[in-house]
Order: sequence, then structure tokens, then C-alpha cells
Amino acid sequence: MEAFAYTDINAPLVERCRLGDRRAQAEIYKRYSKAMFNASLRITGNFAEAEDVLQESFLSAFRELHSYKGDSSFGSWLKRIVINKSINCLRNRRLQLVPLADQHDGAALDHDDHSLGLDPEDLSWRADVVRRCVQELPDGYRVVLSLYLLEGYDHAEIASILHITESTSKSQYSRARKKLLELARQHGL
Repeated sequence: MEAFAYTDINAPLVERCRLGDRRAQAEIYKRYSKAMFNASLRITGNFAEAEDVLQESFLSAFRELHSYKGDSSFGSWLKRIVINKSINCLRNRRLQLVPLADQHDGAALDHDDHSLGLDPEDLSWRADVVRRCVQELPDGYRVVLSLYLLEGYDHAEIASILHITESTSKSQYSRARKKLLELARQHGL
């Protein structure tokens, strides 16, 4: 079986950025800013803070470009910076995971099978409600849920990023799901 080397399609652009090419930096920003903003917003839960994190992340990435080794895609490297800065933003806001005593052990929720075949307008409304419910979650819940479900990190990686145990990550995720379902019910889903 033949092995293939990984090649980042942005490598030439990244090299131009390393040389201080402002147009290349603008192009990198254009390619990644929306996705990185969304990742930050899911973690911080605050539009203005997400914008600040985005700007700080790009400045940091361009300043520290010499440390990018190309082992992974530039986008993955940049996303790690954004996630770390988003988490630091929360820490500055005194991020506290919800204590074990504050569990939300509501009754088991029924599943609606009639949600298949929704019209696009109804689907859009439901997606908006879910987004708002995620933003209402306590910071600790929202961060773990976002990192696991939306950013694709596993619990070991989340534990490392947040400096918590893997079991704490799993329990926060479980509680976040329960609380999210509870909030969704309260909002009519």
C-alpha cells in the first residue's frame, strides 16, 4: 500500500504570510475568519468577545507563524489558537464548571418522530431556538458541549484543554445535553 504525504493547499499562501505579505494575510483572514468567529462564538457565547478573540487569534497566528510546522492543516492550527483564546476569555470571566450538586436530572424526554418532513421555515425556526438554548447554557456546559459536538474534540482532548479530568468532561457533556433538552422543551421544541 502506497503512503501519501499530507499537503496543505494553503502552504504557498502561508509561506507568503511568513514573509510579511499583507495581501496573503488578508487572503488567509478572508478564508478562515467566518469559521473561526463561529467557533469562538460557540465557546464564548458573546458576539463582541468572539470578535475580539478572532482579531487576537489572527494577530497571534501571524506573529507566531514561525512555530507552525505544517504537521496539520493551517486551519487546524489556527482553530486551536482560536479555541485556546476563547477558553482564556471565559477564564478571564471566571469560567466555572457547574458543580456536581447542580445536576439537572429532569424526567426522560420523549422523542418526536414527526420532526421528519419539516418545512424549511419551521426547520430554520427550530435551529434558531436550539442556537439560543445553547447560548443559555452555563459556560461550563456550553464549552464542553461545543468542543465535543461542534468542534469534534474527544473527552481526553477537552480535559487537556480545560485542565479538568476526562470524567468531568463526560459528566459536563451529559448534563449539558440534559439541560439543552430541558431548555428546548421550555422554548416549545
